[in-house]
Amino acid sequence: MTGPPASEISRLDRARYKAGPLFRASINGRGEPLSYDAAQHRWMRYCAVAGVDIHQLRHAHATELINSGVSIEAVRRRLGHASSETTQLYALLEDKVADAEIRAARRRRDRMAR
Repeated sequence: MTGPPASEISRLDRARYKAGPLFRASINGRGEPLSYDAAQHRWMRYCAVAGVDIHQLRHAHATELINSGVSIEAVRRRLGHASSETTQLYALLEDKVADAEIRAARRRRDRMAR
C-alpha cells in the first residue's frame, strides 16, 4: 500500500498535523473544521474563477473515469445514480469525442495521401 506523495507529507509535517480535520476555517490551519457551507462556498468561488460549475466538474470526473476503463456500474455508484441508464449518458457523450477523433485522423490520412 502506498502513502501520500512526498509533497503532501512535507506539507502535513510543516503544519504539525497529527489528527483531525485536514481542512480548517482559518488560514493558519488552527481554526475549527471547515463547515459544509464554507466548503461549498469555496468550491463555488473556485468554479467561478475557472469558468465552470460543480455539475461540469462532476461530469468531467465521470467521463474521465469511464475513459480510463472504470465500469459504468462503479461510476454509477460513485455518482449515486439510481440507474445505470443515467450514468450511461456520460459514456454516450464520450462516443461523440471518439467520433471527432476518428474524423480528424481520417482528414490527416487524406491530406498525407495527396
